[in-house]
Amino acid sequence: MRSLLLILATLLAFPAASQTLDNIRKQGVIRLGYVDGAAPFSWADANGEPQGYSVDLCRVVADGIAEQLKRKELKVRWVKLTLQNRIDAVRKKQVDIECGTATWTFSRQRLVDFSLITFVDGGSILTRVQTDARRIGDFGGKRIAVIGGTTTESALRDSLKRGLIAAEVVLIKGRDEGLELLRQGQVDGLASDRTALIGVVVTRAAGDAFRLLEEDFSIEQYALMLPRNDADFRIAVNRALARLYRSGEIRRVYDRWLGPLGPPSVLLSATYFIQSLAE
Repeated sequence: MRSLLLILATLLAFPAASQTLDNIRKQGVIRLGYVDGAAPFSWADANGEPQGYSVDLCRVVADGIAEQLKRKELKVRWVKLTLQNRIDAVRKKQVDIECGTATWTFSRQRLVDFSLITFVDGGSILTRVQTDARRIGDFGGKRIAVIGGTTTESALRDSLKRGLIAAEVVLIKGRDEGLELLRQGQVDGLASDRTALIGVVVTRAAGDAFRLLEEDFSIEQYALMLPRNDADFRIAVNRALARLYRSGEIRRVYDRWLGPLGPPSVLLSATYFIQSLAE
């Protein structure tokens, strides 16, 4: 009995090491998930190589983990995900980190963990220039497309309900599908994160004329999704991000992918500053 108590006391005093870090160390590989078609945060270029703001952040994190593990030969394996399976991929440990546009919420945190905040955005609606809609209140009797199962869908429905706006919500699987419905006039608006909507217009809407609403209907705090119950791995990821914020190198990453949209907002700049945690 005394031996059993001694073993239990030892386990409580020295928690188990990170399973994720241990696997990465043994295999020499870190698996990074990304969602294609989410420019300027994540997408695949013509060669199939992942690109974007969140992708670059994950590359920085991978380098930081390699340094912490003293593994110069650490390889990065990119895993293509969808908006529908990305949470399960992290939860089932098919990837070590999801590098995209996941909004940090308490309901999601019951399934996965999150890094420090990587970006702050807002939910908006894309419309054709000839429409008379300027604010969400102008969508009474109109149809709005939104990706099903996302925080944007929940926020949109809540905003419509609060404003007593009788708009029809049309569920879609991706922004490209929503953009095509908007082109064809089958919907009057496409709801998503403001920056992602700008990205889809820049990459997919040549020759078309669209505009965004003058107001946002939600705030979206992006973070990298991580496996739950692995505090040491979360610390390793956050250490790399905090160093990036602290050094000011985050501005180089921002300018590369988001610079044409203007400088970081006051809120985003404050987010970087507050999260510049010291060692």
